[in-house]
Amino acid sequence: MSGSRRTELGAGGLAAGISTGAYCLASALHGTYPFGARARAGRDLGDQFVPLHAHLWDLLHGNTTGDLLFNWNSGYGAPFLADFVAYLMNPFSWLVGLFPRDAVNLPVFLATLFSIGLGAAVMTRFLGRLHPGPPWQRALLAVGYGLCAWVLGEGAANPMWMWGLVSLPLVCLACDLCLRQRHWSLGAVAVAVAWAGNFYTGAMATAGAGLVLLLRVVLLTGRPFHVRLKLLARAASMVLFGVLLAAPVLTVTLPARRVAQPAPLAAYDGPPGVAGYLAQLLPGGRPDHPLPEIFVGMLGLVLVAALPFNRRVPVRERVGWYALLVLVGASFVWKPTILLWHGLTLPNDSPYRAAFVLSGLLVMAAWVSLARRPDLFALAGGTGAVTLVALLGHGQSSVTGSTWVLVGVGGVLVPGALLLLERTAFRRTAGAVLAVGVLAGATWSAYSVTVARDLPSDRPGSTAGRSAAYRVIRGADDWPRSRTDPGPHEFTANDPLLLGGEGGGYSSRYLPSTTAELLHDLGAGWYLGGRHTLSPADPVGRALFGVTTYLEDGLAPDGFTVGRAAAAPLVTLRPDGPGPDTSSVWSRQQALLGAAVYQVPQLTPAAGPAPTLHGSSGWSIPATPADGAWTTFEGSCTPGSAVLFHGPWFNGTVRGPDAEYVSRGRQPVIAMPIRPLGDTPADGRVRVELRTGAATQIPAQPVGCLDRAALARVLAGPVRATGVHSTGHTLTADLPPGSTGTALIAVPAATGWRCSADGGPEQPPSPVLGMIGVPLGTGTTAIACTYRTPGLVEGAAVSGAALAALVGVALVALLRRRSRRGGPGSVASG
Repeated sequence: MSGSRRTELGAGGLAAGISTGAYCLASALHGTYPFGARARAGRDLGDQFVPLHAHLWDLLHGNTTGDLLFNWNSGYGAPFLADFVAYLMNPFSWLVGLFPRDAVNLPVFLATLFSIGLGAAVMTRFLGRLHPGPPWQRALLAVGYGLCAWVLGEGAANPMWMWGLVSLPLVCLACDLCLRQRHWSLGAVAVAVAWAGNFYTGAMATAGAGLVLLLRVVLLTGRPFHVRLKLLARAASMVLFGVLLAAPVLTVTLPARRVAQPAPLAAYDGPPGVAGYLAQLLPGGRPDHPLPEIFVGMLGLVLVAALPFNRRVPVRERVGWYALLVLVGASFVWKPTILLWHGLTLPNDSPYRAAFVLSGLLVMAAWVSLARRPDLFALAGGTGAVTLVALLGHGQSSVTGSTWVLVGVGGVLVPGALLLLERTAFRRTAGAVLAVGVLAGATWSAYSVTVARDLPSDRPGSTAGRSAAYRVIRGADDWPRSRTDPGPHEFTANDPLLLGGEGGGYSSRYLPSTTAELLHDLGAGWYLGGRHTLSPADPVGRALFGVTTYLEDGLAPDGFTVGRAAAAPLVTLRPDGPGPDTSSVWSRQQALLGAAVYQVPQLTPAAGPAPTLHGSSGWSIPATPADGAWTTFEGSCTPGSAVLFHGPWFNGTVRGPDAEYVSRGRQPVIAMPIRPLGDTPADGRVRVELRTGAATQIPAQPVGCLDRAALARVLAGPVRATGVHSTGHTLTADLPPGSTGTALIAVPAATGWRCSADGGPEQPPSPVLGMIGVPLGTGTTAIACTYRTPGLVEGAAVSGAALAALVGVALVALLRRRSRRGGPGSVASG
């Protein structure tokens, strides 16, 4: 290994070591996992990504019933490949297989940590390609990128997005190869790695790298116009082939996105104020409302601010870099360009998910300044500009006491150390001061943002409770004869992935709308407008999905209780007949059950503020006056029957014969499930009282009275399959000889299912209220259903063709090089 290569590796190691060390020190100071008991990065990490990594562990160890294509655990059966591509393709996520399952939090932490280190190391390398200069100085600047505000405030909570931190400098290196007209194939592979690791941030990184290349080609090179066009065409073709190499990530996720439950409508509140935006350049704070989080530490900030005053940098280059920074910064706060950055979809939380790109550009501009050795004039101008930004930011939510300490100390230490670098006698001392200052500043910034970011979780249960639930679910699992549901109790939003079993809960941006609508229509609850479904909380809903063991909310020590009940089998037979009644949740449940088990009383207003009936659309419930009577309904049911209430959008308090609960419905974001209200009294009069602080609504038939004995009779004798078998993404069932009608499979009919009867041709299922239905014809003895991921075959074909073309280009290039070496008079080696 050459000395220069060892130096580059050492510089990358220095950047990785300082950035990961600072992140670990900050976590240890705050007592954050794995250095303490605090949960990391808020709710999203524990709710979604830790369970997903637990499921990846199960896949790697053969510990689950599904495979990469289909997930039998969640949503009573849901496609999985799009989730895998979107959430688990960061290569560091795959480290989870090396750890015990009950320690899955640790590899999730390491995925973030190693992404920080690798991102800083690759940025160190690219800065050297941007302009030559001391490797250790590049490493110190790259630390600011590895621990930029986006990483600390948003990226750390999303391990898959952290690959974007690696992708930006990686694609910049690929574009640099185009600029040097070398290794086109290697550059395409680098683009493919960026997009495959996470296509969402990979696209953002590619856009940022393209802007940097455009700046370098158009403004900063003196090459002829036709040569510049050739370089840009070379880069465009490289990116195109790189994306084609990673085609399956797009051909799988885009179709999945089209059939997924839509996200709640997001609104952009308009651009932030200039002072608030500029304040995000200052380290150590986090805004209390969405803003682009972009700081890169005091070393980078002082050098970026000094760039306009650095007379050793050509004016054209100074203007070009500042124009790029301003244009990208402006594009983050203008709605049309926000949509471009985010794939034409406005995010629901922060609309500034691409902020790491601007942080990377800030570090690049800082290096352009540092590589030309800023003098006293430049550093004085930069320090003055930072002071002005700090004064403008005074009073902003992101400017805290930590910010003032970092700005005050760094504003003196950084310019002083940079000036001393010009003096040979003090160069080592100045370098040591800068290194220690960068480590201390990065640690303090990370600690301050972590404290502001990590809010207490309101999720119930401890690690011991989750372990106990896992043992219960694993011990009771009887798939595919029946389902074992870890809900409706919730430790996380993805308990079926974390605990095993086969539940209705699932939280994913790729959750099929078929699944969300089926569960909603049958009385289950949801959050996030249906992107987070819940398991049914009523006896019939559980029975329809074959749930015989389930977990409900309970008291300490574990926070849950185990429930058991009879249920319908996974595959039942339904005779042909008229279409089902879908007028209410009770009729829909009965249609799938195949028998009547409910009385639906005709409710009449009896007391309190008068409600208004709008036909089949439902009742409008007026606000309850303070200390006034509740809106009261009365109806008649058989004494002893179970009274159930369905008010998915009702927000207020519901009181029945023996129970009262608080409903937090909010259309269309939060839907509440069917809830029990006790038993019908001996006189048969059912009284339901409602209290709400604002006008709201309930269905036209919100109350159903369940005949438990009738339900037990139905579940004891349905016509069912004689045998059901399930593998990774297939399900087969043996039927009684001569079966006719429709085989009803208690699985949502997601796009991609193909079914056959008695080995006949595969056809899409005929859904029955959202469940898979297989027409049996005149007599059938077996059915088979297979899930085929839409877009997978097409994506694999495109990727294979791109790979073949890439290999061909690489071989041609290799032959040309050998031909040039073996010219006249040379001795060609075999």
